[in-house]
Amino acid sequence: MTVKAAGLGMRAGEQWLFRELELDVGAGECLVLSGHNGSGKSTILNVLYGTREPTEGTVEVAGRSPDERDVGFRRQVAVLLDDSELFVELSPRQHLELLLGTFDENPAAADAWLEHAGLAERADVHAYYLSAGQRRRLLLLGALARPHDVLLLDEPERALDTQGKEWLAEVVAQEKEHGRTIVVATHHPPLLDLADQVVRLG
Repeated sequence: MTVKAAGLGMRAGEQWLFRELELDVGAGECLVLSGHNGSGKSTILNVLYGTREPTEGTVEVAGRSPDERDVGFRRQVAVLLDDSELFVELSPRQHLELLLGTFDENPAAADAWLEHAGLAERADVHAYYLSAGQRRRLLLLGALARPHDVLLLDEPERALDTQGKEWLAEVVAQEKEHGRTIVVATHHPPLLDLADQVVRLG
């Protein structure tokens, strides 16, 4: 599966965030979007997920025109965006069991995912009581545990401690090994080290 864009541009008012952007990311490859805040990194991810329309250019993700409302698209493209949220009244286990059931996966796999993210001891605590870093790990699991060919991540390192950031780098490396196509907006040097391509904005 691939992420492709040709002549991609987005205008904010009278200003262009970016223009004539070309993307071609294949299976098992990681593209890093780098740049200062406000340079358009999150906007690109929203365009790739189909939650925003570009001002100009064409986009294809996993062989489709991006549309987050399309069930088939959502079964191929997993995402963690800047505005992703949790149900604070649910526990991590309940979050993952609900997610896995929605995608016809075995809900019993939730425990293995929680162990993988270092959340096993907090599995039955309401998300409201999790630390910011623990919430971030759970949000990441929400993208990782579901079926996907393409993974879109917006500054996934945010709120993670040193151990969490090491886990994140391992996760991205594993996703590449599994043949997934990854696009990540990040300021985190270890993720830049994993990139096959880097697009610098701003």
